[in-house]
Amino acid sequence: QEIKEQFGYKVVTDIHESYQAAPAGEIMDILQIPAFLCRQTDLLVAAAKTPAIINIKKGQFLAADAMKHPVEKILNTRGIFEVNYENSEKAGVWLCERGNTFGYGALVVDMRNLLLLKQYAPVIFDATHSVQIPSTGGTTGGNSSFVPYMAKAAAAVGVDGFFFETHIDPSVAKSDGPNMLKIEDLYKTVSDIFAIQDALGYN
Repeated sequence: QEIKEQFGYKVVTDIHESYQAAPAGEIMDILQIPAFLCRQTDLLVAAAKTPAIINIKKGQFLAADAMKHPVEKILNTRGIFEVNYENSEKAGVWLCERGNTFGYGALVVDMRNLLLLKQYAPVIFDATHSVQIPSTGGTTGGNSSFVPYMAKAAAAVGVDGFFFETHIDPSVAKSDGPNMLKIEDLYKTVSDIFAIQDALGYN
């Protein structure tokens, strides 16, 4: 709330339990449903009862088509009974792609998912969690050098938005440092995204 009031930013946070939705929804512009919790009905319904936009992260273990069901639960709670892109856009429901588990200790982004998910809702591409290497030495690792390339590929497909984790010095970040972009690299990546969108005629 202090960040929102001081800087005028839109703010987003994960919620992990249903009781967190109401108080978080009073402050946050966007409530994010974590990938591992994207099928938890009570969490989805609680989030849907707030005025916030809901960003549902696709589970690493799910096919794109399975994400129709979480969207449906939120739309139904908000009084909408047909799942499609337009209804989700109006109701403030987004889907977030962050890759699929590929064997042990690897994530791979299937770019087809970005199009499949758009049947149901506006699509956000999580460019930094997509390059995670799960369970590396007891913590989650990653390779941030891939982030700009993944983001530019998603821009060419035509996603609706991007999620990045960034830090002045990712090596000292408290969480997810190995897959974060340095702020200085983020500026260049965002500039490249805009150039791709302009070249392809995306808004």
